Amino acid sequence: MALLPPMLPHLALYVHVPWCVRKCPYCDFNSHGVGRDAGLPEEAYLDALLADLDADLPLAGGRELVSLFIGGGTPSLLSADFYRRLLAGVAERLPLARDIEITLEANPGTLERGRFAGYRAAGINRLSLGIQSFQAAQLEALGRIHSGDDAEAAFVEAREAGFDNLNIDLMHGLPGQTPEQALQDLERAQALGPEHLSWYQLTLEPNTEFYRYPPALPEEEALWEIQDRGHERLEASGYHRYEISAYARQGYRSRHNLNYWRFGDYLGIGAGAHGKLSTPGEEDGLHIERRWKSRQPDSYLRRRHDPRGFVADAHRVSEADLPLEFAMNVLRLPEGVPMTLWRDSTGLPENLLAERLVTAREKGMLVEAAHRLQASPRGLLFLNELLASIDEQ
Repeated sequence: MALLPPMLPHLALYVHVPWCVRKCPYCDFNSHGVGRDAGLPEEAYLDALLADLDADLPLAGGRELVSLFIGGGTPSLLSADFYRRLLAGVAERLPLARDIEITLEANPGTLERGRFAGYRAAGINRLSLGIQSFQAAQLEALGRIHSGDDAEAAFVEAREAGFDNLNIDLMHGLPGQTPEQALQDLERAQALGPEHLSWYQLTLEPNTEFYRYPPALPEEEALWEIQDRGHERLEASGYHRYEISAYARQGYRSRHNLNYWRFGDYLGIGAGAHGKLSTPGEEDGLHIERRWKSRQPDSYLRRRHDPRGFVADAHRVSEADLPLEFAMNVLRLPEGVPMTLWRDSTGLPENLLAERLVTAREKGMLVEAAHRLQASPRGLLFLNELLASIDEQ
């Protein structure tokens, strides 16, 4: 018999902004290049976002928001006043945790400069700068519109605007990149002193220009060297890995990211936004649904007046699929999670998950701890193989 948890998982909110100046060749997110001088429909998009949220409110189950993340695209193309009114609208509709983390993704190109103080005054308390690299050749290969100096200037401006919780997004394994160049990028980012570093390897995702026309990437041996030396450097300088590609100083782990990886719930509003929501079942634990909104910005805006609403599609995660879905998230955390989180997140007995872990344990890809689900060092290195062993059961 299912074990209903005493409460629903924590709830976060994701807001998607679908526009950017230019689509990067590696990007597989729902983003649409509009050029430098395009006027964006801020008023219409704000109205649509709040209507979208209104439609999703019954799924919140009375929970407060523990985090709010505004991603894209390039959210920093929109004005500070847009975010002031958006956050006020959210606060009118949902209770906010007293220490809620509110993150905005920003690109350091000169187009967005000068807005950081306004974002801070609007209520945003965490900024994530999409720097990716400081080197001209790498930035050009990635299709970025900023320089290394622009990136440093943006970071300094964000500090002066009052942001004391800053993340830098940095990529490695870039076209033609040597281990020395990758570590120089990392060193330059660390010298700025961000509280958080997202440091991840470039992958060629389907439906991207890089996937259709693959660039020459570093050899596997060089990629391992970059990863090993970079990890050692980050740990030695006080940035501790809490997720496969995320490092933070003490007290600055991203709450929004942790909510994802701990299988928490999140509402998703905006063009192409995804959400994951749990509702109590009658006799079979929690009903977990994944849903996503209409992708094209124009179509999304029209959905406000469409009886079908903003949801493009949705599906309930089956009991058979839940172990893999759960593992795909929590095993990204090097420290793992208590096995009880499975029961608390799904309302289902632990044996339903344990049965799917047998092969992974036999291969030594999980830490031998009866009451904890945690990838071994080998499991972290070969996470896809670990997940495949769970999927095969």
